[in-house]
Amino acid sequence: MSAAVVLIIAVALAFDFFNGFHDAANSIATVVSTRVLTPRLAVAWAALFNFAAFVIFGTAVASTIAKDVVLQSVLSNGVIFAGLVGAIAWDIITWWLGLPTSSSHALVGGIAGAAVARAGWKALIGVGLQKIAVFIVLSPIVGLLLGFTIMVIVFWLFHRYRKVDRLNRAFRRTQLLSAAAFSLGHGANDAQKTMGVILALLIANHVVPATSSVPLWVVLSAHTAIGLGTLFGGWRIVHTMGSRITKLNPVGGMSAELAAASTLFFTAHAGIPVSTTHTITGAIVGVGTTQRLAAVRWGIAGRVVWAWILTIPGAFVVAWLTYLPVRALA
Repeated sequence: MSAAVVLIIAVALAFDFFNGFHDAANSIATVVSTRVLTPRLAVAWAALFNFAAFVIFGTAVASTIAKDVVLQSVLSNGVIFAGLVGAIAWDIITWWLGLPTSSSHALVGGIAGAAVARAGWKALIGVGLQKIAVFIVLSPIVGLLLGFTIMVIVFWLFHRYRKVDRLNRAFRRTQLLSAAAFSLGHGANDAQKTMGVILALLIANHVVPATSSVPLWVVLSAHTAIGLGTLFGGWRIVHTMGSRITKLNPVGGMSAELAAASTLFFTAHAGIPVSTTHTITGAIVGVGTTQRLAAVRWGIAGRVVWAWILTIPGAFVVAWLTYLPVRALA
């Protein structure tokens, strides 16, 4: 491999690290806000299961990112580098603002922006982008509906249980399992996006054939980077996710995590790159609405939705501008 390829792989793993850092809130916000675990133990718990995801799930999402977003003939060192810079820049901006946006969609927007800067709009694969766009809308809705449904089922099963404190203590233990499940889903989805970028880079530089699956060293590197990123956490976003959208107790935290994990398991199996951020936020809102609509702070939720809407075009523009001075890498 050339020095340029090694450098871009390092940038990709840096993105994966920051993805874990930025999206740590997704994995731990509920379990921290309900005080089931301290922040330090929570990030260690999440990081462990982020890494373990590669044992359970395949790499279907990675293949989608590598082969179904941008034409293979357009991908180059410069395009991939600029796309990563666009995604990292958007993550830093939204982390600073405390907004739980999607690192996954920032990556899609970044790669698309750089590809268009090189070859125009014909560089994009419409079918692949359409699938991603559909699940931008569906993943939070499915999370919301599942969160609401699971919470209602729990209320129905335990409506005669009058000792609320004891019930919450029981669900504190259950929430450890639901948090682990959600972290598995997070690792299966988000780490695979970086694997897909590195696979595309290796194919573009003829290091591996176009039909190649993701090499094992890429799988291990990506999961290690996202696990380490999660260990460092992103406390600004934890505050937004865990307490500002709605107030959670252990029963609600378990319901939200279980709803989000179920959604992520399905999409990882189907090879659909979705946003763990969108999914868990939708699930938290669904849980909140079982109390009453006023229990959800809709102003905060509105800011989050606007950040979602702007993520792909924001990363697209940054990557497009970044590609212009790095054409020499093409």
